[in-house]
Amino acid sequence: MNYKEIDIEGEQILKSMSKGIKLNHWMYSQIKPYVTGKTLEIGSGIGNISRYFIENGDEIYLSDIRDQYLKLLKSKFPDNEVIKIDLVDPDFDEKHSKLFESFELVFALNVIEHIQDDKKALINLSKLLKPNGFIYILVPAHQILFNNFDKTLFHYRRYNKRKLIDALPNAIKIKKSWYFNFAGIFGWFIVGKILNKKTIPESNMILYNLLTPLFKLLDYLTFNKLGLSVIVTGQKSSR
Repeated sequence: MNYKEIDIEGEQILKSMSKGIKLNHWMYSQIKPYVTGKTLEIGSGIGNISRYFIENGDEIYLSDIRDQYLKLLKSKFPDNEVIKIDLVDPDFDEKHSKLFESFELVFALNVIEHIQDDKKALINLSKLLKPNGFIYILVPAHQILFNNFDKTLFHYRRYNKRKLIDALPNAIKIKKSWYFNFAGIFGWFIVGKILNKKTIPESNMILYNLLTPLFKLLDYLTFNKLGLSVIVTGQKSSR
């Protein structure tokens, strides 16, 4: 997989996102119903979402592709397993066979859009799931919103529900799909498209954090029909 080993802009954005405590907890609350046991987070970054699983006492393994984040995660969460995982590594089976069918839940938030061969990534991800285990994928929605943020973060694409569902392997039975964070569309468009920014200002996230209760209500009122992100959950078929 081609990626920047030192992700300066990405880390800046993740640090800004860390100020959105209410937003991050909202994202965690969407995943929580699918947590039934041993969980693996793909692309943990600096641990913005990981922390809620750990604080809740969930059994979670953390992972990332970049050494800069792996080092930080090991320092921040010394009691948790931290693994280097490249979902399109040619030697994926050899390197990670011990993890095959190990997890009741594998989730990836804002990861798959960074991978050119998303179908291969999702096939390999599904190998890590136990039969009847759940997969939870969140990616950026609506190609029309593609802007400088996406370019800076090396996104290959944005998705709609059908495009994401079609990328999942046949072994995954789709359980639910929905859009998330309706209000985020406007901030993403204004800051990334009109103001042409390459990173998310920390001040924006502090404001967004204050307004998150209102934004949750907007998602409810719009029936999750439109959002900055799209989420698909599925269950791996049993033998």
